[in-house]
Amino acid sequence: MIDPALIQSVIRILFAVVIVTAAYIISTRNLISLVSVYAVQSLTLVFMALALWSLEGVTVLLGIAVVTFVSKVLVIPYFIASIQERIRIRRDIEFHFLSPTTSLLLSMALILFIYIALANILEGTPARESLFFFGAVIGLSLMLMGMMVTFSRKRAITKVLGYLSMENGVLLFGMFVTELPFIIEFLIIIDLVILVILTTILTVGLDSTLEEYHQRLHRFHLVGDTEDGP
Repeated sequence: MIDPALIQSVIRILFAVVIVTAAYIISTRNLISLVSVYAVQSLTLVFMALALWSLEGVTVLLGIAVVTFVSKVLVIPYFIASIQERIRIRRDIEFHFLSPTTSLLLSMALILFIYIALANILEGTPARESLFFFGAVIGLSLMLMGMMVTFSRKRAITKVLGYLSMENGVLLFGMFVTELPFIIEFLIIIDLVILVILTTILTVGLDSTLEEYHQRLHRFHLVGDTEDGP
């Protein structure tokens, strides 16, 4: 039988990998690397679910690992990478509001703020030193870092990957904090939303910036006009 202390040490290392991949997604301009790093981040969550399963023996965790591996490590990255290869877009060099350096500094501040806030809330309780605490901190941090990618980048493909990174944060937070049946129900809803977003973006223009994408939505009548015609 595997030593539980060893498994907990591995999970803490995986926490660090998640943060590194999130920081890379925030700062990189290379779209091919962006898709690959998202796949690595998702694979890290697969290993984390398997480690928790070996600790707790909850079958749902094994199911989450399998579904995450198939959808987030294989299908979605391959789908986006294949379309990206066709449109021959390699870099996303435009940023809204925040530069890569500013985004990284803000991310560090967010992680520190979440850590301090949860530490104060859980002060004097055993949970403060447990995997529950670190899972909550990293999960919330990953959600906010993914949101930062969504707001700070211009190309639609980068925004989608930011949203997918946010979902990874929800999954990570849920594995350590909430009841597992709730995680499954919530992730099903999120995956349906992602499917709609990916379908729309791949149909209308994966290579566009936000402004171009909005214009194409109007052109294809996928959103209503803001004002009536004459």
